This record gives sequence, structure tokens and C-alpha cells, in this order.
Amino acid sequence: MVRIGIVGTNMITERLLEAAIAIEDFKLTAVYSRTTEQAEKFASNYGVTKLFTNLEEMASSEEIDAVYIASPNSFHAQQAILFLQNGKHVLCEKPLAANAAEVATMIEAAQEHQVLLMEAMKSTLLPGFKVIQDNLHKIGPIRRYFASYCQYSSRYDKYKEGIVLNAFNPKFANGALMDLGVYCLYPLITLFGEPNEVKATGIMLESGVDGEGSVVLSYDDKDAVVMYSKITNSSLPSEIQGEKGSMIIDKISSPEQIEIHYNDGTTEQLSIEQSHPVMYYEVKEFIDLINSGKIESNVNTFANTYTTMQVVDKVRAEIGLKFPNDEKVI
Repeated sequence: MVRIGIVGTNMITERLLEAAIAIEDFKLTAVYSRTTEQAEKFASNYGVTKLFTNLEEMASSEEIDAVYIASPNSFHAQQAILFLQNGKHVLCEKPLAANAAEVATMIEAAQEHQVLLMEAMKSTLLPGFKVIQDNLHKIGPIRRYFASYCQYSSRYDKYKEGIVLNAFNPKFANGALMDLGVYCLYPLITLFGEPNEVKATGIMLESGVDGEGSVVLSYDDKDAVVMYSKITNSSLPSEIQGEKGSMIIDKISSPEQIEIHYNDGTTEQLSIEQSHPVMYYEVKEFIDLINSGKIESNVNTFANTYTTMQVVDKVRAEIGLKFPNDEKVI
């Protein structure tokens, strides 16, 4: 049984806990919040009595083995390193940190203290992504990767009313790229590795974050086009084009419906049933890795996470997206 503490009492944490119910070795043991009232309110829904309002006390507690961090992006690195230094395994929400320098420091801490660190990037651990990987060879040499994740945010309505919530506040290392764009970039890096060149454009909002953007990435034998937005919607699927056909993917963030359209006009359905909620698979991977004594996932590897954040940094440099974390040294 792996005793889990959580940092971040929000909707994404609730979804993760709903998925984790099906995992036998997962035991929610402790809850952290900045206030006792919020901690008690959240914990009461799960029968948890061990509460913390001090992260140092939580990190040094002998009552937890691991922690799930779902705080704002700007806090990820500092909080994760604290737990890693105290010998606790860390599952941290995507993006793992605000920039690549922070990611490198987090990886160093995990390796030094021999504990597991994993980015909670759900998409690459889903059955649908395995289907994509296993069938790419059918469409011949790959020439283009296209991924789109454009989802109008209800928080943008508040923004237009003059209320800047966390999602559109650079203080918390947020914005469209960090929230949605990474879902397009991480699978690309996992499938094809680091690109040779990154070019990007974006629409910057007055608050200092991006509302939407586009990225073109170049490889020796292929290119990639990524589009993301929190201020518009899109119904376009994603696609990987090969010389023998194209693979159509319904949602790059959570692929379920996948089919190949061959050049001869035939199609092949590749979709398989996903028997659990989407967040189940990342938690299962995390628990299995702990039980196996691993400090790194074979899928959401340190290299994939670090390379993706390097690309994100390059995109931010191109569009002028800056965070306070960029001036800090952990």
C-alpha cells in the first residue's frame, strides 16, 4: 500500500482521486491546504484525518510515502524538491515546472535521493497512445505531425470582465501554452524526439500570458504543426501524415478514436476500449513504479519531460511569454 498525500485541493485533484479508487495499492492518507478550513472541507469527502497547512511538516511526515502535486505551475519545482529531499516520491501535474532549468533541478533531486519523480502527463500513458505508437509503421515514412488543442476557457469570460484568475496570470506560470499547448508537444517529443528548430507565434493578452498560439517544428525528415488556444474553440482532430496514409486522432490530449486513411482509399479502425477514467493510467503507472523500486517512468521519462520543457522555453522566447520563475534560482 502506497500512502499518498495531496497538495492542491481543486477539481483536477478530485478527478485524480475518483480514478485512483480502482487502484488497490493507492491509499489517500494526507491533505495539504494553506488553510485548515479548506483542508478539512476537502479531506472530509474522502475520510482523511491527517491534515497539513505546513509543507515542511508534511514533507518530513512518516505517514506518507508519496505526494501528488496539483498546485499552480509556479510552485511545482519548489514544492516537489522539498518532498524529494525528504525521500518522498512525487507525481507532479503537467507541466512539471515553469521552465527547463527548474525541471533539471527537480530531476537532479530525484536522482540524488533515489526517489521517483514523474510528470502527470496523462495522454502518453493512455491505451490510445500505445495504439498510435504500435501502428505508426503502417503509414510509411512520417512526414508531418499536426496537433490541435483549442478549448475556450470559461475563465476567459471573467478575464474580459476585468477579473484575472490564475489561468491567465503570469505570476502562476500559466496561459494557453502551459495549459493546453504542452498536450500537443509532449506526444510529439515522445514519438519523434527533439526537433531541430522551433518557430512560434502567439496572441499575448494584456495580463502577460498567451491566449493562443501556433508552433512549427522542424526535423530532418518531417515537420510538425501545433495549434493551441484558451480563447477560441476548434473541432479539428489531430493527424500524423505518412507517405502511405494518414492517422487521424480524435483528441491529442486523450486519444480514443483512431483510424488510418490509406492512400488507396481504404480505412482501418484502430480504436480500443478505454476501460478506466483517463487519469487512472498515470496513477497506475506511478504506483507500479514505486512498487518496482523505479525512480523514472519508461514512458514519461526525464528526457521527454526535459526536452518538452526546452521546446516550451523556446516557444515562450519567440512569443515574449515571461514568468517570474525565470528570474529565480532554486
